[in-house]
Amino acid sequence: MNVHKLLKYKLALLLFLCMSIIANANSNSYLFADITVKGSVLDNKGTPLPGVSVTVKGSSTGTTTDADGKFSLKVDDKAVLRFAFIGFEAVELPASSSAMRIVLQESVTNLSQVTVVSIGYGTARKNDLTGAINSVNANKFNKGVITSTEQVLQGRVAGLTVNRAGGDPVNGSSMRLRGGTSLTASSYPLVVVDGVLGADINTISPDDIESMDVLKDASAAAIYGARAANGVIIVNTKRPASGRVKIDYTGYASFGYAANTIDMLSANQWRQYVRDKNIGGAVDYGASTDWQDAVTQNAFSQNHSLSLSGGTEKSSYRASVNFLQNNGVVITSKLNRINGKINVTQKAIKDRLNIDVSLSSTYDEFNPIDYSALRYMYNVNPTMPIFDADGNYFEARGNLDYNNPVAQLKQRRNDQTRNRFLGVTKFDFEIIKGLKAVANLSYINNSFENLFYVPSNSMSGQSDQGFGQQDGNTVKEKLMELYMNYDTKFGNDHVLNVVGGYSYFDSTNEWYGLQRRGFDSDIFGYYNLGSGQDYRVGDLWNGKANWKLISFFGRASYNYKGKYMISGTLRNDGSSKFGSNNKWGLFPSGAIGWNMADENFMKDVQWLDQLKLRVGYGLTGNQEGIAPYTSLALTGPLNGELYYDSASNSWKNAYGPIQNPNPNLKWETTTQLDIGADFTLFKRLTGTVDFYNKKTKDLLYTYRVPQPPYLYSTILANVGNLTNKGVELTLSANVYNTDNFKWNIDFNVAKNKQEITKLSNQVYTTEAVYSGLLVNRGFSNIYTQVIKEGYAPGTFWGPKYLGLDENGKFILEDLNGDGQITEADGQFLGDSQPDFSGGLGMSFNYKNWDAGFSMYGLFGQKLLNATGMSITDDNRLPSNNVPDESLKDQLTDQARFSSYWIENGSFVRLQYLTLGYKFNTKATSWLRNARVYVTGENLFVITKYKGADPEVSLDGLSMPGIDNFITPAGSSNPGSYPKARTFSLGLSLSF
Repeated sequence: MNVHKLLKYKLALLLFLCMSIIANANSNSYLFADITVKGSVLDNKGTPLPGVSVTVKGSSTGTTTDADGKFSLKVDDKAVLRFAFIGFEAVELPASSSAMRIVLQESVTNLSQVTVVSIGYGTARKNDLTGAINSVNANKFNKGVITSTEQVLQGRVAGLTVNRAGGDPVNGSSMRLRGGTSLTASSYPLVVVDGVLGADINTISPDDIESMDVLKDASAAAIYGARAANGVIIVNTKRPASGRVKIDYTGYASFGYAANTIDMLSANQWRQYVRDKNIGGAVDYGASTDWQDAVTQNAFSQNHSLSLSGGTEKSSYRASVNFLQNNGVVITSKLNRINGKINVTQKAIKDRLNIDVSLSSTYDEFNPIDYSALRYMYNVNPTMPIFDADGNYFEARGNLDYNNPVAQLKQRRNDQTRNRFLGVTKFDFEIIKGLKAVANLSYINNSFENLFYVPSNSMSGQSDQGFGQQDGNTVKEKLMELYMNYDTKFGNDHVLNVVGGYSYFDSTNEWYGLQRRGFDSDIFGYYNLGSGQDYRVGDLWNGKANWKLISFFGRASYNYKGKYMISGTLRNDGSSKFGSNNKWGLFPSGAIGWNMADENFMKDVQWLDQLKLRVGYGLTGNQEGIAPYTSLALTGPLNGELYYDSASNSWKNAYGPIQNPNPNLKWETTTQLDIGADFTLFKRLTGTVDFYNKKTKDLLYTYRVPQPPYLYSTILANVGNLTNKGVELTLSANVYNTDNFKWNIDFNVAKNKQEITKLSNQVYTTEAVYSGLLVNRGFSNIYTQVIKEGYAPGTFWGPKYLGLDENGKFILEDLNGDGQITEADGQFLGDSQPDFSGGLGMSFNYKNWDAGFSMYGLFGQKLLNATGMSITDDNRLPSNNVPDESLKDQLTDQARFSSYWIENGSFVRLQYLTLGYKFNTKATSWLRNARVYVTGENLFVITKYKGADPEVSLDGLSMPGIDNFITPAGSSNPGSYPKARTFSLGLSLSF
């Protein structure tokens, strides 16, 4: 045997002996343990960290910290302990018999790589994702007075537009992800709360939410099939934690006032105008009333949340209750909300079975306002008093738009209640290692009731001699989902996850309503509607609708060495809503990912810590535009038409066709290509960039059809096409990070271009459809918007303003030269779709002090200042009021619609600014955390828009992007409700 072979054998023997010793030490490490190590693990703010992994380096011996960040472990006196936690740099220290105090530092790189996000029927590490998913943790939520849970995401996710028109606490927010995908159906993303599809996001208090995961592209969202075309928002609530009982309290009190008003003429200015113009017959009622001030108020709000959690490793619980009172800045408006949630977990069968039961309920009491009062607020003569000499509300009779707005709000009674309940039971059973069977059962019960009464002595109720109404509805939804989840690892390089399951969904909606007029007395209000003497056809109604959705779904994902990833999903949905020829829809998707930074040729690039490339493509659907039974032929009452029944010698309701059948009716289909990259630079800056191309076909639209052969004049059909193309950028920077000072920045920006590419086919045809606001100011009735191929929804269409003539009148472009300005002279005036959206947030920590702010903006959208067009008209004087600006210009026909009133609606809003102080609680054993803070909301808006506020409704086809106060009496235009500027003082305690 030569020397080289002998050396090889000796080296092999030595390696074998070393491995045997290590293996034996690992398997029998407890034999050498001779000290007990105790201590606590904290973050750099001094907050205890529960769940930190504490292991002996080189062995399997270990434990985790409890709810107070404490640990105890028996080890060898020479052992080295490793402390690791998601989002923090791991620390290795020698074991010590004295109490150890370990402080972990946050790690941007680790957080981006190991953060776990929800992907639908499972979770995944962010570093392993192949789809476009953004995750927002609770500590990044927007702060302040939150009356609609969607508000916490405003400006936080690139491409997600959370739009809240006006400041009415009763109204929620609209959400659109990557531009929306429909004309007539909803563009609201699918919300999944703790695995329950379609749950109301406001069933859960923001204080009970741990994080939200936004599934943007089709490869991520296709697992939800026919309901996921607008993206998916997965809400993860706070879970029970074992350990000592913990009590947490957060609360604030705030006051607010109307942030922006329109400067109207005062009573003295009105009188001066009448004198200067020598106007005879002008009525001076003798008072001086600022009607905007009379209708608005300083609004007090408060919020209190209390939670209790604890348990053992086998059984744990968490219970919470939240109370919110929000009084709006318009008199009589208010919202009172109480929310409760309880969550219990239990392990059984040698910890192989996990049972999770969660019950959530939200009860609202609120008073919506009569929005016509906001119209009167601008119309009424400022010399008119609120009350007459007898203390009754003063009314100027005979003028339709001259009601006393204070009386309009205070005389009517409108009390509404809403109750939302969500119950979830989840069984998770591990059959064999890596294979789990899951059953998710849920029940939703949402009910609503409206009680309304207008007294006979009010302006709006005198013609009916009192009017009362009661109506409501109840929605019940049952969901059962059964699926298997298999995780396995082959060797050290191959990881496979497979999910497959079945879903059954059942929804029932029941509604009712009754109304009466002609009351001899107003004393009963809405509680004795039977006493009304005036009963009409249509004053009583009720109904019921039911629909079902059955689905089969599956997903497979494969990961090789953490560098190469591929995933595919498939969902097959069958809905009772669809036509008989299209009962089932198939929604596939696929995606690949490549962690390029892990390649050997990238090892020397020191500044690049992570670079992952993603490509995904898939199909999703939108069935929200299809109501139950829409594909069927329906018969019903013919709009109040009557026929004479000779047998009973009476007139009866006439019935006939009210809907044509459409056996081909189906969902709207969106195909989406997404190309993205995730990166981390210099261990401080993480980011994501995505390019997407969404094409929606089979858009739902109601078309006019000939009679015959059709029995009814319209039909709902799938015809049109729509595209959305865009790019998104998200950046998060840990700019400065020391023990005493920290500075973090979050920034996102997105660009989207939307276009209608098709509206007609050989069967169903429509020309350009004019919509928006119907205006009649000096010429024929015309609409202000058009729905037309080649343009975006919400496109403004009308005459172009060229300038003024010598008399101060508008010169409008006469395209056909006929001397008349009509619809034929209409042209493109811009659209209401934002070109860009973005958000910027910063947080600062200096010792015990913390501060932060968030800004949000939309850019490039055009708005129609219809309020300005309507009230900036000298011809309104002296009967009505006008803004100060109206007397400063030289215009004489301002109210004529043209491009003059189309304005740039871009804006940047400071959503909140907060400053807090955290007290040192180390000396107390019963108090874990104490913090006080102050927060200001809506402190300023940067915009060139001349109206009260540039954030108006952008949804739907009727009036997107139109700032309009002249809504018909009784209707609602939330954008005309003033936004509040709010200041809050808050307290957080943990016991």
